[in-house]
Amino acid sequence: MVLKKVEIEASLQEEQKLIKDGTLREDNPLDTSDVFLKLCDACRRGDLKGSQEALTEGANLNARDRFDYTPLILASLCGHYEVVQLLLESGALCERDTFQGERCLYNALNDKIRRLLLEYDYSKSTDPLQPFASYITSLLSREHPQTSDILVTADQESFRLHKFILSSRSPYFSKKLAAASDATSWKLPSILPPQAFSIAIRYLYLGELPNEVGGGPGTGFTEDEILEALDKISKHLEIRDLWDAILQNSDRRIARQKRTAEVEKGRDQLESWFTESVLRHKVTTTVDTASEVRWDRNNSIFADVLLRADEIADAEESQSFHLEQMFRHTAGSLNGIPLGPLSGQSRSSSPLRESRKSVLFPAHRAMLMRSEYFAAMFSSSFREAQSPGHLHIIYVDCTPEVLEIVLTFLYTEKTDIPLELALDALYTADSLFIDKLKMRAAVVISTLGSGTMSQIPTRLDAMDASVPSTTGQAQDVLDIYEVIRAAWQLHVPRLEEFAARYIAMRFESFVDEPEFEVIVKESAGRIQARQETDTIELLDDIRYYLSERFRLRFEDSGIEEMLEEDIEAAQQKALEEEQQQHGVDKPWSNPLDEGVDVGLPLQQSIALPGSMETGRIRTLDGEEVDDELAGEARNYQILLEKIDDLLDKLKLDA
Repeated sequence: MVLKKVEIEASLQEEQKLIKDGTLREDNPLDTSDVFLKLCDACRRGDLKGSQEALTEGANLNARDRFDYTPLILASLCGHYEVVQLLLESGALCERDTFQGERCLYNALNDKIRRLLLEYDYSKSTDPLQPFASYITSLLSREHPQTSDILVTADQESFRLHKFILSSRSPYFSKKLAAASDATSWKLPSILPPQAFSIAIRYLYLGELPNEVGGGPGTGFTEDEILEALDKISKHLEIRDLWDAILQNSDRRIARQKRTAEVEKGRDQLESWFTESVLRHKVTTTVDTASEVRWDRNNSIFADVLLRADEIADAEESQSFHLEQMFRHTAGSLNGIPLGPLSGQSRSSSPLRESRKSVLFPAHRAMLMRSEYFAAMFSSSFREAQSPGHLHIIYVDCTPEVLEIVLTFLYTEKTDIPLELALDALYTADSLFIDKLKMRAAVVISTLGSGTMSQIPTRLDAMDASVPSTTGQAQDVLDIYEVIRAAWQLHVPRLEEFAARYIAMRFESFVDEPEFEVIVKESAGRIQARQETDTIELLDDIRYYLSERFRLRFEDSGIEEMLEEDIEAAQQKALEEEQQQHGVDKPWSNPLDEGVDVGLPLQQSIALPGSMETGRIRTLDGEEVDDELAGEARNYQILLEKIDDLLDKLKLDA
């Protein structure tokens, strides 16, 4: 035990030295504070309340104790499911490709906890480039469909590679392929160990380095010879970081951090190449001439397909476009399989097509196959999967701006979706089966709901500062009814909740609109074989957020504290005045004992002496009240009554 303690302390000292030198970045800092130890103890014992209290007091739930345990590892190891769930919901990290993440997953006491850890998938949320890097690496072993365009031979081994990846990642390959873009093969000197070149190529494809470089009997090369070759290759290909990573690969934590840095660097290199090659070479033409574009397969940016998107003519056609998208996701399917973007035809046959803009983007099938839609297309026997002399033109049913967003995500994992394009991006991502982009588009839309709700507009005409936008216009960016329908048809609960909250916070502006009646009918109609006792989901959500709206207003005004201190005195005074007025000698009783609801939101007006009285306040129905509290209580009742009136009008029971 003493020896073990000495080893732990020596390890911690070595780690602190590496962190101080800048060699190692501290992912899970050592924490010996009382509040953190309280959290660790609660996680060991399965004390849910104690864990919550420690988190409330500010404990760092991603720190580690002196035995190198994080709270999440302790809770998982001891089998406390509810505590694990609390930690994950509070932001605890379980990264699969880290030492702590492995301990957490593989030491979990039961499969229920392990499934919960995997469900949260924090490796992808905390390291968003991990799936991107894994996909790039998988291109080395993908056999069908074949997307490589150059064959490199080293001794008896052959490597099917991609020119655009080599060009973006290695300055050497960039210069060599720029001079011979039509090259289809390259032979390495036979004296070069193929094992060394294989490691270098895997490094260029954002793969992990092996723990051992190989060599020995049967390979024809010793380990020292392979290391020497790696040193030469890293210099020759101008990727010196490869050699540095090889030297530090024995320390797992340093190696992991080096790999994370290299993946970020590789993503940035691909992004620069994408901007300079793909976006820079896009072709802008008209709709009637787009199909006549011819692009030779042997081109300087190594593109093997052209993606086409057409501009929408006007607002009327834009509306029909959304209707078509909605039809596509409901009735537009074949044997239950969504048809996806149209190929080879436009969404309109209007004469205006001839004056509309059409944009063609050169692209690479290897990157497009990050979309399941394109992966299925290029794996089929359709003509899009063939390789003729000229590049195929594939039509994607979205605007050029949205297609550029899609391509940027596929090539770089980055998304900067302007709010005015978010709904189109949502539909397009769903059609192309890009779930991650679909989620990000939904986040952009729902971010609006995180701002203040004091304004009462009829549309989403006030954008939150955190939402990116390229137009600078805040008027009529989105229609909330389109957001609701998109949420229903694309199965995005996040948007359903956002839309209900948005309407509730501005309900007096929506409740009398004819469009609101229509959307309520649609919500009711979504229940098959509807019974009289069935509720309407949209109205249920609106009622909930409506109560939250008024409760929050009372809290913001400090009325909770006032109620605690003055409610009894206020009721006593009101009762005494009533007794004096009517000459009744009635003992005072607490209204709470009589079942009077004085909770929040208030169900009746309570005027407190000396509180918030600012003169006469007019409610939504034109009635004048003495103070803001009474006005808010009355307004809440009016809005609830409007819901009941609407249900009576529509002959719906909910």
